[in-house]
Amino acid sequence: MVSDQAERLRYELGRRRQPAAGPRTIAVTSGKGGVGKSNLSLNFSLSLSKLGFRVLLLDMDIGMGNIDILLGQSSPLTLSDWFSARLPLSELVKSGPEHLSYIAGGTGAAQWLSVDRSAIDYLLAELQTVASRYDYLIFDMGAGASEERLYFLKSVDDVFIVTTPEPTAMTDAYAMMKYMHTAGSEAPFSVIVNRAGSEREGYGVFSRLQHAASRFFHKDIALLGVVPEDRMVARCVVRQTPFVLFDPAAKASRAVRQMACRYAAGGEKEPERAPRFFAKLRQLLLER
Repeated sequence: MVSDQAERLRYELGRRRQPAAGPRTIAVTSGKGGVGKSNLSLNFSLSLSKLGFRVLLLDMDIGMGNIDILLGQSSPLTLSDWFSARLPLSELVKSGPEHLSYIAGGTGAAQWLSVDRSAIDYLLAELQTVASRYDYLIFDMGAGASEERLYFLKSVDDVFIVTTPEPTAMTDAYAMMKYMHTAGSEAPFSVIVNRAGSEREGYGVFSRLQHAASRFFHKDIALLGVVPEDRMVARCVVRQTPFVLFDPAAKASRAVRQMACRYAAGGEKEPERAPRFFAKLRQLLLER
């Protein structure tokens, strides 16, 4: 089923791809750490790459980034260097498996709030130039709420919120969605329920979040997918190997591939998408 859908998507991609349309932008976030957000960001990105899309994954958890670690790779140049030395962003782009491109976050402090107007113009111009080569820009945001993260969350086309069935994770996911909505985010919110004991449990988690969002801040949210608990995932973290590549037949791998197929199948190109993202992000950074 997933294989057939993937083949259809590859065909449609080759027939309809419009490079001038610009990339679709996605921010992956969570209310708390420890829910598997970065691992899902990486494996979702790889699943899109395997479909034939050009994907750039940016580790925006600057100071605590771990995308390169999950890949078992080292990154001498990171986003921290971009901020401090104004290096060309293209020098930071690294090649991962399945033709995935990524930029590591590094161990420096986040610096979006300390740069001046000229630096903002330079940084965004660099990002826009690099972005033009891709179909998807996926920002793996740090967990929780902060002012600098909010700029991206208010600018992207889609926001993915990762949670688990744990009550604390659900509470924090709800709080994160409410914070983004109250702050003016207009992007669609899509929930990923990770480490679910069953599909039924995952749907139950989403149903409770959906009810709370609708009742208390009148926001419609969607379910992107349910990823089942799978011990193989933890083993892959230790091996520093993405689980969709290590064991494509595993339950978690199939679930993430299905999410990527559904998302890509529903994502029609919009002519002015990329310029809108960069224009909005620039405006928010200059208004701070």
